[in-house]
Amino acid sequence: MQELHDAPLAPLTTFRLGGPATRLLTATTDAEVVDAVREADASGTPLLVIGGGSNLVIGDKGFDGTALRIATKGFTLSGTSLELAAGEVWTDAVARTVEAGLAGIECLAGIPGSAGATPIQNVGAYGQEVSSTITEVVAYDRHTRETVTLPNAECSFSYRHSRFKAESERFVVLRVRFALEEAGGLSAPLAYPETARAMGVEQGQRVPASAARETVLKLRAGKGMVLDPDDHDTWSAGSFFTNPILDEAAFQHFLARVHEHLGPDVTPPAFSAEDGRTKTSAAWLIDRAGFTKGYGSGPARISTKHTLALTNRGEATTEDLLALAREVVAGVHEAFGVTLVNEPVTVGVAL
Repeated sequence: MQELHDAPLAPLTTFRLGGPATRLLTATTDAEVVDAVREADASGTPLLVIGGGSNLVIGDKGFDGTALRIATKGFTLSGTSLELAAGEVWTDAVARTVEAGLAGIECLAGIPGSAGATPIQNVGAYGQEVSSTITEVVAYDRHTRETVTLPNAECSFSYRHSRFKAESERFVVLRVRFALEEAGGLSAPLAYPETARAMGVEQGQRVPASAARETVLKLRAGKGMVLDPDDHDTWSAGSFFTNPILDEAAFQHFLARVHEHLGPDVTPPAFSAEDGRTKTSAAWLIDRAGFTKGYGSGPARISTKHTLALTNRGEATTEDLLALAREVVAGVHEAFGVTLVNEPVTVGVAL
């Protein structure tokens, strides 16, 4: 297991931001991951687990403790059953399942990061969520000091949330298992209107899974959501804010603020969510509050391709990024009475 001291963490994140860690370990096997976690817990050393670094905002002072980079490998496909090691590159794994003619995660193509992060955030995009195909998650339980296998029903999946996120100090994901679908090379029914429109078909239809994947990659690239080291619009964490989910009273208050702020004929995006609540669009809120594409004059700005992405234009610090995020949160709340919540995990800092 590789060990470095006073190691830069910025290169391990898609933001390319953050100070160094006191110690950085890189684990390439499940056993090394478990040993590193046990060692940190036994000594009382703060521990930061890093996968692909695509959902991470690290403070400029860095991390005073042990950062553990999970670089495990393992792609096992048996029929329609898939097992991924936590360190597998997610978008590569998606491509391999499509090549095998299987459906279920093809619309999650292009999402940066590692496979082990997908259940934590219940990663989703373009009408698919990993919770729909995950059967089990193998994790190290820091409370019981054992490796456990949690079936889907025990993962408490919801919109961009899970038991692993709620109990972030307890579980370290080691492996993720999925049940995919053999559909003769076709995709799952297209659930997202934008994807169906881009492919010229009706929502709910199936298309070749490879075509669905390529379409999603093009849509994501057009929004700066596919990593490109030469494109600062991709020096981000993707969507920085989650879409707000409002109960009935909060939604009616929001509607009143929209009509007051934008006029009585303006109707905001609204989608049915769990428990009778309503989900609206964070991107719409940001844009209508005056934070348009490319907003900002400093080294941290809103992407020129998508209002949900806050970006490092090359010379930003984490504090530059957070200052922009706070400005957006305050502006949206002032305009519409809705408080945006950041999607990335923050380390040593907070909005």
